[in-house]
Amino acid sequence: MKTIFAFAIALVLGITACTEKTPPVPAAVTPTNLTLVAVVNPDNSGNVSFTATATNAAAFVFDFGTGSTQTLAAGNTTYKYSTSGTYTVTVTAKSSTGQSVSKSILVNVTVTLSLVWFDEFNTDGLPDASKWGYDLGAGGWGNNELQYYTSRPENATVTGGVLKITAKAESYLGSSYTSARLLSRGKYSFKYGRVEARAKLPAGAGTWPAIWMLGDNFSTAGWPACGEIDIMEHVGSQLNKIFGTLHHPGHSGGNADGGSVNISNATTEFHKYSLEWTSTSIKFLVDDVLFYTFANTGSLPFNQNFFLILNVAMGGNFGGAIDPAFTSASMEIDYIRVYN
Repeated sequence: MKTIFAFAIALVLGITACTEKTPPVPAAVTPTNLTLVAVVNPDNSGNVSFTATATNAAAFVFDFGTGSTQTLAAGNTTYKYSTSGTYTVTVTAKSSTGQSVSKSILVNVTVTLSLVWFDEFNTDGLPDASKWGYDLGAGGWGNNELQYYTSRPENATVTGGVLKITAKAESYLGSSYTSARLLSRGKYSFKYGRVEARAKLPAGAGTWPAIWMLGDNFSTAGWPACGEIDIMEHVGSQLNKIFGTLHHPGHSGGNADGGSVNISNATTEFHKYSLEWTSTSIKFLVDDVLFYTFANTGSLPFNQNFFLILNVAMGGNFGGAIDPAFTSASMEIDYIRVYN
């Protein structure tokens, strides 16, 4: 009997002890009195200071209206916008028990970009050697192109305020066509900003002009791991159709990310081809009209320095069949500018 009684007491004490160790469930708390204030820096740098306050808030989640978010214990932060615009900014206050409340405001931002690199092509002769080098050779390095890239003035020269990259039908070192491919590799590269190039494109089926960029780590990472940003591509068989494209692992070649737009007079008039590149987005424009936006993230190769490339290819995987009557055609570039 004593044994049974002792066991019963022990069981009661054990249950009591377990019950005492279970913490009470806290009452749900919802943040109240949420406010959000934005102060835009008057220097047109794009910097905006945000202050959020709320009663019973344990954390604040900011959505800056660009696809970028930030979670903070306190409600004070500064965010730098890369382009002018009106942005919807939302802050969500969360309590320690998981309840939340949100508030949104509109923020008008003016950003003045600084010109950090350019070539206006105002000096007649060969392209500026301090800014441009050449890729030399045939085949297009995997694109099955039919031209041989040279450094001759017959294929690349500055005259009358424009750079002319000329593709020619001629026999040269085993190839049936010549052209030029200029690049700023080893001379200039950059991360983020706006690129503008004013250009008139070559005519003729089989021509494939491009204004584009590759990641600085091209020689070590290889392609497409280095990333490729094609600001402008055009093929003569699809007259007036402008392509903006991004190549990266899992999305390269015919599976690349990009968009296109049809314009008028691409081969007879100059147009401005632009890129706006930030840590959160890559935008492609023609004559300041947006035609494709890509969401950039930290896991992609588009967050390092890139160098510029200007070229006219002939035929190849994208250029297609060349008109048998083709003799020569030029891409003329009035200027190329980089802003940051």
